[in-house]
Amino acid sequence: MKIIEKAPAKINLGLDTPRRYADKSPEWDMVMTSIDLADYVSVETTQETHKIKVYTNSGFLPNDQRNLAYQAVHILRTRFHQTDGVIVQITKQIPVAAGLGGGSSDAAAVLRALNKIWNLGLTYKELAKLALTIDSDVPYCIYSQTAHVTGHGEIVNPIEHFPHYPIVVAKPKISVSTPTILKQINYESVQHIQIDQLVTAINSGDAENIFASMGNVLEPITAAKYPEIDHLKGKMMKIGSDAAQMTGTGPTMFAVCEKLSRAKRLTNSLKGFCSEVYLVRSL
Repeated sequence: MKIIEKAPAKINLGLDTPRRYADKSPEWDMVMTSIDLADYVSVETTQETHKIKVYTNSGFLPNDQRNLAYQAVHILRTRFHQTDGVIVQITKQIPVAAGLGGGSSDAAAVLRALNKIWNLGLTYKELAKLALTIDSDVPYCIYSQTAHVTGHGEIVNPIEHFPHYPIVVAKPKISVSTPTILKQINYESVQHIQIDQLVTAINSGDAENIFASMGNVLEPITAAKYPEIDHLKGKMMKIGSDAAQMTGTGPTMFAVCEKLSRAKRLTNSLKGFCSEVYLVRSL
């Protein structure tokens, strides 16, 4: 049996971390949404017992146990004592190592597909709990809809009312190490985001307060090392976005525009500055 799943990119509308857990990992308090920039993941079971094969059209990705999609197959198969071979074919459109959750979304797509193929009957909440063992973004990517995400990333509360705004996504030509950025968080000086205000603004459809409440506490940390972040944000705001910020640990920046005409103008302006620019919408 073969299933093809869409694996959308994610962006962080709000990203805060209240504290570190005892194991040194961050506690998260985030609002995330998915956009219509997506990979496509084909999952097929075979008679080659216990074999896992991962193929991708990207030369930047490993196809062994380092790949999150490979890990997703292994975890689900081990937990539910399945013996089928599994072939995963990933057609990449999401930029790699961009803070857009491409690898996490691919892994989530594999979990959703195998849940159907093997008739496991798992709810999204149950899949999300399993997904946390792969990466902290995978539980959210199981849902791939606007949500308030807390804990280690496993507590996902969908939000129904985020508007389908035009969003301009731009990735500078730099690579950011997520573990390095997370180690640099200083909890005594971090300027926290009021995530509850952002959730309330989204639920009430209050565009002005949505834009005013957005933020990412990791942005100043990444920008201190990579000045391109602030430069790109400045261009986005100057050209006319309603809000602009970094997603995840970066380096990708995104701008939200209420008007499509403004988003198109911004897209064209940024193409001379950034090689990877996408005009998308929230899902």
